[in-house]
Amino acid sequence: MGATDLSRDRQNLVHRVRYALRHPERVPAHTRRAARDAWLRMRHPGHIAYYRAVMAADAARSPEAAVGHNPSPERWAQLGRMQFDYLLGHGLRPEHHMLEIGCGNLRAGRLFIGHLDTGHYYGIDISPAILLAAQDTLVREHLQPRLPHLALVDDLTFKFLPDGYFDVVHAHSVFSHSPRQVVEQCFAHVGRILAPGGFFDLTFNRTEGREHQVLHEDFYYRTRTLAALAARHGLKARFMDDWERLPHRQSKIRLTVMSERARTVGP
Repeated sequence: MGATDLSRDRQNLVHRVRYALRHPERVPAHTRRAARDAWLRMRHPGHIAYYRAVMAADAARSPEAAVGHNPSPERWAQLGRMQFDYLLGHGLRPEHHMLEIGCGNLRAGRLFIGHLDTGHYYGIDISPAILLAAQDTLVREHLQPRLPHLALVDDLTFKFLPDGYFDVVHAHSVFSHSPRQVVEQCFAHVGRILAPGGFFDLTFNRTEGREHQVLHEDFYYRTRTLAALAARHGLKARFMDDWERLPHRQSKIRLTVMSERARTVGP
């Protein structure tokens, strides 16, 4: 991901015109997406309800499309394997309890479930349609004996989950689709459910230019914005440089709970 890419404002009119001239074959699809965005925003004014409708529409076409912009089955599996291998390399152990925010149709979750001890995987999502697809994945992969937990949520307050329980919280391609208020809600509550020494890995669309959004589906943040937001809620952010070397389009930060002294002194 080069510096030029990071500085682009994808909502800027000049950028959009240049992009359309370079990729005219993509204009019809974007036009349809923009029309859907306007229609769904009118019917579902809240972001969670809006994005749930987006997921339902995408999942009706293809569950894989709903979690990855029309990937091939091979690419779907590759992206899941990349997430799994990364966390495995960062110490994910079978005895850990793991929460996956935005588990989707278990692109990576199927691998986490197979690795973790029975009952140690918890997946949450805002989309009933994609959770039904997740059940299909469990059946296809013969993972029923692992007793994974799958839950539908309306927010990211985690109010039904216990204090200090999860060693690893993981969110891939969730905050790339979330406005600031949803990100902040998560940051305000995730520290409560993290076990001592636990961490929260999340990916995001990174920009070093103006923060912006494309329609109501894609949001671009500066790293320092998310780090400051995390610090406000007692979390320390670390930019994961080794993730940048992998084949993907998003960046990753890791959040951990600050010590009491760090909270007093400041980040």
